[in-house]
Amino acid sequence: MDTEPSTTRRWAMLVASILGAMATTCTVSGVGFLIPELHTGEGMSIAAASTLATVPTIGLMLTIIPWGAALDRFGERRILLISLGLTVVATTGAAVSSATDLGRGVLAAWLLIGGMASAATNGASGRIVVGWFPPRGRGTAMGVRQTAQPLGIGLCALTIPVLSAAHDVTAGLWVPVGMSLAGLVAVAVTIVDPPRTSTATDVGAGVNPYRASSFLPRVHAVSVLLVIPQSTLWTFVPAWLIVAHHWAPGTAGVLVTVSQVLGAAGRIAAGRWSDVWGSRMKPIRVIALGAAVSSAVLALTDWVSSPVAAAVMVVATVITVADNGLAFTGIAEYAGPSWSGRALAVQNTGQFLATSATTPVFGALIGAAGFPLAFAVMSLAPLVALPLVPRDPAPRPKEAGVTVVSR
Repeated sequence: MDTEPSTTRRWAMLVASILGAMATTCTVSGVGFLIPELHTGEGMSIAAASTLATVPTIGLMLTIIPWGAALDRFGERRILLISLGLTVVATTGAAVSSATDLGRGVLAAWLLIGGMASAATNGASGRIVVGWFPPRGRGTAMGVRQTAQPLGIGLCALTIPVLSAAHDVTAGLWVPVGMSLAGLVAVAVTIVDPPRTSTATDVGAGVNPYRASSFLPRVHAVSVLLVIPQSTLWTFVPAWLIVAHHWAPGTAGVLVTVSQVLGAAGRIAAGRWSDVWGSRMKPIRVIALGAAVSSAVLALTDWVSSPVAAAVMVVATVITVADNGLAFTGIAEYAGPSWSGRALAVQNTGQFLATSATTPVFGALIGAAGFPLAFAVMSLAPLVALPLVPRDPAPRPKEAGVTVVSR
């Protein structure tokens, strides 16, 4: 594309990016919302059901770096179309295998393939934001883009537990199919690859950003730690409300959806906050502290059976999801167009590895000792992350052909 897109076209591409990323969220995280039905309706233990819920995450983790390398080489539009097309096939296979009762092994295989197929959307959509939006609006735009995860979780919370309770597990598995189709159509209609130009704070063309400084490894480490309370809440809160506190699936789904919508708004606010401050890292420090405090308060209020525990859960959910867009923006800006696909893939790999590793652990901990202790343990991860948050990288000196924007 030789000319700059209009503002309307930029935002249309952003919406398509959100829908594509929501497809990945529903594919990878949707199975977690089947845990109550798998436990109460089909007799699986919470630990076993949570292990099944990690299978798509494992699939995503296996392929996200190869998808990132493909993005660096072939561009965003082509890879998004391939990834979402394969995701439609895999999620349909999972639903059909469940409907025809082919066994948990076959279902797990399709869930694994679904995770593998869907792994390109997060990195691709992040590159689209950095490529098409100016620096002073980029944090806000990325915050909007990062609403995909809480909106996807909210959609799953509102539909999957209700459908599976009213019908069966298969009914819930059709939700990722519909979301993947919507994302595929939106990408096909709107997405254009952005130009491959440098940003003010990247390390420069041809430079390996991992060798230039410790900035990227530290951001990755911080994000891995901060995703632990985030993933624990979105995986186990439905079971916490329905199994431990005997909420109706519909009521629990509404509360989770409300918390995720508020979390989406929080991501936009955090992105705008970073634009105003001219910093991606300073807000992450504040968010890490807030995540530790809110998680600890949730553990305490649940332990004493306080009626405010559900409200605290909403607050904790909003805070714990707020950092993702800031880290994504900082990584893409620093890595530059030649490396951002791989750098964002490493970022997601670390986060999903943490999710897949800790979900069965927390499932077993909940089964053995209850939810309050699990919430208390997850509150430790943000505390460990706090001193690891790096400083923002300094802008590069102005070079020929590169516009440097002071931050």
